[in-house]
Amino acid sequence: MRHRRRLPSRPARSWLPALTLALATLMPAGLSPLLAAPQRQGVLRVGAVEGAQPCSARRDGVWQGLAVQLWSAVASRDQLAFVWSSWPSTRELLRATARGEVDVAVGCINVSPDRLALLNFSLPFQEDGLAVMVLRTRLDLGRAFLATLLGPELLQLLGGFLLINLLLALFTWRLEDYEAQPGTWQLGRRRTFAKLFQVLVTGPGGNTIVTTISGNAVVICAYVVRIVAASLLVGFLTVNVVRESQNRAQGRINSLEDLHGLQVGVRPGSVSENLLLELNARNPAAARVRVVRLPTLAAAVPLLRAGTLEAVLADNLQLTYLLAHQQGSRFVGSLPLQGIRPESQAFAYSPRLDRATIERIDLAISSLKRSGIVGKLRREAIAAPL
Repeated sequence: MRHRRRLPSRPARSWLPALTLALATLMPAGLSPLLAAPQRQGVLRVGAVEGAQPCSARRDGVWQGLAVQLWSAVASRDQLAFVWSSWPSTRELLRATARGEVDVAVGCINVSPDRLALLNFSLPFQEDGLAVMVLRTRLDLGRAFLATLLGPELLQLLGGFLLINLLLALFTWRLEDYEAQPGTWQLGRRRTFAKLFQVLVTGPGGNTIVTTISGNAVVICAYVVRIVAASLLVGFLTVNVVRESQNRAQGRINSLEDLHGLQVGVRPGSVSENLLLELNARNPAAARVRVVRLPTLAAAVPLLRAGTLEAVLADNLQLTYLLAHQQGSRFVGSLPLQGIRPESQAFAYSPRLDRATIERIDLAISSLKRSGIVGKLRREAIAAPL
């Protein structure tokens, strides 16, 4: 009886884990959470929110922004393989992170007390507060200029300038003895004094009205007064026009309570939305803040132009970025309220993420902050196109 010779079993293919890791790393950005749910060994599932410039956004399928670039630097430094997933709001992203569907939630996520009670957060990489944005038309600048011209402060400044020149003209009249000059007899005292006063105020012809050394000293004093007064007038108009224009844009928004009765845009699931809901609950007798949920902050601009929105509440950094990229438009925005409830901002960790990986990420963030990379990424994110 012939016995078949048993072939030795082949060893498991050692290249399969490496191929799996490479495919997971090269998966297209924005892969849906359902497809990304089965975590592969060593591959982190990283989630981000679209339309949250300058922290996280996606252009032509490529993720970008301050938080995104910071995470990429962390992952590159520690050679962490990961795959992106896109989420519609911060609330949904954090819920998925708490359920373990996402390992790391990347963004400028405020470490608020309610979130801190549910999730672990990374080492904070920056601190930011909320701000209120309103828009005004360029016609407000003209109205502000007219209001400044008609204000009593400008009249007082001009009156002081003219009074000083009047005193200098009287002093020159006595020093040069205009009373005894033949020209005064021909033109008359009033016309001669008016000419003297005009020359001291305007400047041209100063050498024709005096002949004595003392008279020339008075002309020099008038010149200095004229230069100083011109500088004061320019500074006064600049400062007061800007202030008046801001006041007109600000309207009656001087505090958070002034948002009652207004239509205010926010990102859904954000700290800003929670703050507006808190305002409504805190004072039920006041007119309710009408919360308008925005898909992106950029969507607020046309709504503000159309009058559908009266204000926008969001992170100071995000609104500063939005205003910086609206300079060429017909409308100019302003931030009447800034620095509202400043909080640390960080990444959020899934409860299932192992402690060793968390420590590696925190150490990388600390190192990047110390080296100035975080500040550099912040400046680049603000300058990036909308």
